[in-house]
Amino acid sequence: MQSLTKRRLSAAELDVLMRGSTGLGCRLETELTDGWFNTAYRVRLDDGRAAVVKLAPPADAPVLRYERGIMATEAMVYRRLASLSGYGVPTPALLHAGDGFLAVSVLEGTPWDKVADRLPSMARTVLRRELGAITARLHTLAPEDGRFGYPAAESALSAPDWRSAFTAMVDALLDDAERWQSALGVPPDDIRTMVAEGGYALDEVTEPRLIHFDLWPGNIFVHVPAGDASDPWITGIIDHERAFWGDPAAELVSLAFGGEAGPDSDLVAGYVQAGGRLDFTPAFRHRLALYGLYLGLLLVVECGPRGYGADHLASCRRTLNERVAELRALG
Repeated sequence: MQSLTKRRLSAAELDVLMRGSTGLGCRLETELTDGWFNTAYRVRLDDGRAAVVKLAPPADAPVLRYERGIMATEAMVYRRLASLSGYGVPTPALLHAGDGFLAVSVLEGTPWDKVADRLPSMARTVLRRELGAITARLHTLAPEDGRFGYPAAESALSAPDWRSAFTAMVDALLDDAERWQSALGVPPDDIRTMVAEGGYALDEVTEPRLIHFDLWPGNIFVHVPAGDASDPWITGIIDHERAFWGDPAAELVSLAFGGEAGPDSDLVAGYVQAGGRLDFTPAFRHRLALYGLYLGLLLVVECGPRGYGADHLASCRRTLNERVAELRALG
């Protein structure tokens, strides 16, 4: 995906970057082009290991407020996931975190969206249940300081309670929308009112948990045995930079891009079996609608600094309009 936020280096520049920071050079193998924000390269380190080097946007690149410092957030998530005992959460190993970049191990397998058409119904059921269990284990992680919101101090989007943090997150996107003159199709004050009306539901969330918030199939790697697509398994999840400390219900927004995520779904069955809890009360559903609104808003506003084309922007606006309609219908 082409984006104005991507920072590109030559093979020689990558080698200098790695050698100067880690003492270990690398050989460029290929650019990984599926990413939408950062630049990623597959390299071969001088010691023979394969790795992915991920570059943050240039320091002077315009980004949204929540995107400030998110490379460090991703490194933090890798470290916290590595600390989990038992089954844990499959993900690449963090090899190095430097100034504006990180290097991780290479995952075996293929992004789920690339093999979805090959999977029989039963295999999809098994994978969705496994994904639910992985998500439940992810949600056992809590912030050390007990605060909600985005971890990076640069964003200044954290608070001691979830209502305050989420309200600040929405307000930051609306400020970014004004900066980039984003045509939202709904007055910003209407969005603020909808968030305020959901305050009673947001107040039910009293324990912050790690929320990936980007668990669409492209960020989930699976292994499909050669000649037997009926027995796949998840090898890992990637791209943790959008993570925040918040409400587990918010995770269902991106998980729904890969399949059903309602109370009777395979995903929720796997989540509950692994010890997670999702109650789907009216207040829960109200919060879920708010998180859908937030993602819809984010998708539209990010089109400005990233320079996405008209077709993509139109698709994002449709998503936002659908989420606004769903939230209004709750009233």
